[in-house]
Amino acid sequence: MHNFCIVTVFHDINQKIKGNTAAVIELTINLETENCAALAEEFNQPATSFIKKEKEGHYAVRWFAPDGEIGLCGHGSLAIAAYLREVKGEDKATLHFKDGIIQVGFNGEHYFIWIEPIEIIEHKAPPAGLAEALGTGIVDYFTTNNKDIVLVSSEDVLKNLKPDFLALARLEPFGYAVSAPGNHSDFVSRTFVPKVQQLEDHATGSSHAILTPFWSERLMKSEMKAYQLSPRGGYFICEMHLNKVLLKGNAKIWAQGEALKTYYL
Repeated sequence: MHNFCIVTVFHDINQKIKGNTAAVIELTINLETENCAALAEEFNQPATSFIKKEKEGHYAVRWFAPDGEIGLCGHGSLAIAAYLREVKGEDKATLHFKDGIIQVGFNGEHYFIWIEPIEIIEHKAPPAGLAEALGTGIVDYFTTNNKDIVLVSSEDVLKNLKPDFLALARLEPFGYAVSAPGNHSDFVSRTFVPKVQQLEDHATGSSHAILTPFWSERLMKSEMKAYQLSPRGGYFICEMHLNKVLLKGNAKIWAQGEALKTYYL
């Protein structure tokens, strides 16, 4: 049976939005961190999701980029939903990671993930040098325990940003969910992670766990559509349900096979 695949998620072919990609590999034994890291480097995807079945409908999960482990990966979780349904015939599951759980599944139209909202810690002035590194004025700034929210004036400004990633990397925050009201959606965003290899993420579930509650409160809406204006683009259906975020989107396997145990051991 196939035990790995590569999946495109949060895409929209009709709008020429390519989304993000992730590898998924199902393990039958626990792998050491260095083995997972080496495999993720070989797969060379923005994220590789390692899952291991614990009991019916429950999987332990770890996510790795080519250059290190990821604490929380929304797009890698949606990729797992596609693997479980298209390879194993399972329409829903609970993923267990070190900081909590994510529920994933398919509702007949879209794949989805239920994820904890990432809350604002502080509303404050942006770090000195951030506006210069981004190349634009900053409307507002909020810190979180994941990526900080940076508001800019418009979708057009956001689309045309050409950040100085070396300058961004010298600042303290790990990453930024830069956002603005959308011209044809509720909000738009880009995700900059200057301290890691990728620099800009394509379609970021964790950023939308930050931005969904943020924009839900400001727009007074519980259901929203959002675009990520990365070079590949991302399309998200975002819903706020009391203390949970529901992210829905497309997911499609485009490569699959069997990873030999003799290789990854």
